[in-house]
Amino acid sequence: MAKEKEKAKEPEVVEKARQTETHDTEREEKQQASTQVVTAEAVRAEEVPTIAMSSLQAIDTLKPEVIVHSVEPTNEVEAPVPLIATTGEYKRSIGEWVRVWWDGLRPAYLSLALLPLLVGSALAWTQTISKDAMFGHFRLLHFLGALIGVLLLQLGANLINDYYDYVHGVDTSNTLGPGGLIQQGLIKPVRVLIVGLVLLGLGAVIGAVVAFAGGPLVYGLGLLGVLGAYFYSATTKSLSALFLGELVAFLIYGPLITLGAYLIQGGKAPLSAIIYSLPAGLLAAAIILMNNMRDIEGDQQARKYTVATGLGIKLSRYVYLVLVLAAYTVVIVLGVPPRAPHWILLALWSLPSLFVAISGVLRTDVTTGFQLVLRTTLKLERQFLLLLVLGMVIAALLPLVPNIPMLLLP
Repeated sequence: MAKEKEKAKEPEVVEKARQTETHDTEREEKQQASTQVVTAEAVRAEEVPTIAMSSLQAIDTLKPEVIVHSVEPTNEVEAPVPLIATTGEYKRSIGEWVRVWWDGLRPAYLSLALLPLLVGSALAWTQTISKDAMFGHFRLLHFLGALIGVLLLQLGANLINDYYDYVHGVDTSNTLGPGGLIQQGLIKPVRVLIVGLVLLGLGAVIGAVVAFAGGPLVYGLGLLGVLGAYFYSATTKSLSALFLGELVAFLIYGPLITLGAYLIQGGKAPLSAIIYSLPAGLLAAAIILMNNMRDIEGDQQARKYTVATGLGIKLSRYVYLVLVLAAYTVVIVLGVPPRAPHWILLALWSLPSLFVAISGVLRTDVTTGFQLVLRTTLKLERQFLLLLVLGMVIAALLPLVPNIPMLLLP
């Protein structure tokens, strides 16, 4: 009986063993299939099967969580208003154009030309003040004509400088420099040049009319001024690119304008005008030097040769100190001796600005730092020369104060 039972169990054991082997084989096949990478042949977009809208709607009916919307063309299309308008779409108003041109004309630099004119005119006027002529003799129309002429020459020179900087590849990436009408894509280069030449020509014509009151010497000074304004940056061999920028600034914004203004007012002794013009010329040269120190990297890339690129930042610092301190030295020499016009020492009230400028130029090594020093130097020049003019007027009128009661008597 036991043998019969064992024989009956043998088929069952064999069947279980076969089933186990079958399951193991299926597991191995599944594992191999899961590790294989399946690749498909490239199929064109036209051959990809698509699903009809009716089928999708049927799916939508069967499965509400899937939302299907049909897209139909419409006659009206709404687009949001762009946040930034392109250059071709944007139209500036008259006020905006005025601001664009005004910034391009570099108004901060106008004091370079206007203040020497004021110094020369004030010097000529104060020398005519006496007991017999308490208010002196001042040619107002001549002064206004010279003022307009010098202003137009300065504005024209700024625009011409902007144009030729663009032509020579100077200040193309300088965001701190003034002007930039062309570099910023605001005005076409030819328009900037034309407007600059027109302003330069108008200034030359007005200056020629006013120079008639000063004589042949004023015509010569005016001619030098016009040529200097144009060739300072014009042509491939501009004066500013031949180590002459500071020297030209000293001559034009110092003796040339001051002496011309003095002669237009009818002055006869130009030596005093030359001496009083030295501080204005020295400060103007310091401003141009600081401007070149700020732009030294761009000038080196454009192969523009200035004092700053030739000497480097370290030595240029010392040249700057010599220029600004020499301006104060001239005033001290003129105002300290006995019987000198001591009131011109009011110019020393600008010493705080001088200390700020000196500390800035000695400490900074970056472009933005030199830009701040440049602004301080412009402020220093305005303060110094305005205080100098005020001191000249006070020194001329103060001795006549005791005579005022006599003038009031019948």
